[in-house]
Amino acid sequence: MKILVINCGSSSLKYQVIDMTGNSLLAKGLVERIGIDGSVITHEKIGMDKFKNEVPMKDHSEAIGHVITALTDKNHGVVKEMSEIGAVGHRVAHAGEKYDHSVLIDDKVMKNLEDCIELAPLHNPANLTGIRACRKLMPGTPMVAVFDTAFHQTMPPESYIYAIPYEYYQKYGIRRYGFHGTSHKYVAERCADILNVDMKDLKIITCHLGNGASVSAIKRGVCIDTSMGFTPLEGLVMGTRSGDIDPAIVSYIKKKLNLEDGGAVEILNKKSGVLGISGISSDFRDIEKAAQEGDERAQLAIKVFVHKVRFYIGAYIAEMNGVDAIVFTAGVGENDMDMRDLICNDLGNLGIKLDLVKNKVRGKEAIISRDDSRVSIMLIPTNEELMIARDTYDITKNL
Repeated sequence: MKILVINCGSSSLKYQVIDMTGNSLLAKGLVERIGIDGSVITHEKIGMDKFKNEVPMKDHSEAIGHVITALTDKNHGVVKEMSEIGAVGHRVAHAGEKYDHSVLIDDKVMKNLEDCIELAPLHNPANLTGIRACRKLMPGTPMVAVFDTAFHQTMPPESYIYAIPYEYYQKYGIRRYGFHGTSHKYVAERCADILNVDMKDLKIITCHLGNGASVSAIKRGVCIDTSMGFTPLEGLVMGTRSGDIDPAIVSYIKKKLNLEDGGAVEILNKKSGVLGISGISSDFRDIEKAAQEGDERAQLAIKVFVHKVRFYIGAYIAEMNGVDAIVFTAGVGENDMDMRDLICNDLGNLGIKLDLVKNKVRGKEAIISRDDSRVSIMLIPTNEELMIARDTYDITKNL
């Protein structure tokens, strides 16, 4: 079966076609500036050069139409007609407490996702728009929603309840949800495969480190804690997000800067993190370059980031009463050997010993711990699209 994976943003759309016979990627692409002047689709059939087509697209339905055109193109396509696509998997940001697993999309699911818009006002509307567009243009094709939050719904109440009046949770759903769940699930499963151990017999800490970053504790096959919370703002220091702060800072900043409602949170989301500390960039490569050149604020930004990752690793070792494997993934985790070194440095008493030679690797699966390390340290490139395709296939293969 061929699966089309769709990830819709407010003005963009990523897609892949994966043949589940051998988990092989057939094509991928990106549509940008939907509804904006200069709309463009960049399409790549695997093994061929990319091609770009700048064409007006007033909405996501038109964007999906151009995706279909690219996928069925005589030269660059991978199917003769869209009936060869067995199902479509949609990445959806937030399902609240409604779903702890991927689901076949029907009208009831659409209504439930609409109810979750207030929990993810920037992401769920775009995700829903993409689903509606696909349902309109591919009416006979089954569609599956795969949620960023679902993998974390196994957290026990003590991990997700905030110490605020309990009725706020009951009435408004204010609790920790966690994100990056598809990535954490994928690399945890790969970790178990590589170690040739049943995931239910492992304690794994997964570190999704990129411009957005989170750490998860996965015990006996299920997530018991994760660093992101009610929104992706909680947890680690990130590219532009502050991560954990004293909540009183919000009202203090608002008063000091005479900000409108939402202004302080905007700063914490878009002007903070390593960008805010360094004053240079949200890109860790730029910050590391400046740090090597002696910039003290860049050096501090790296130290603060490393400190928070180590903080969560230590907390999750305590919470799980040990750890068998630590996995690094996403842009920084997969490619930044210096950052992995800094994070793992001086953790030998916890059984975590990085091999500096094995660590000289980027973007491919590897065990990078020393032979005498009690904990396996691993680099596993994430593949959220394949995870979405797998869930979609499992749900639709017998329809």
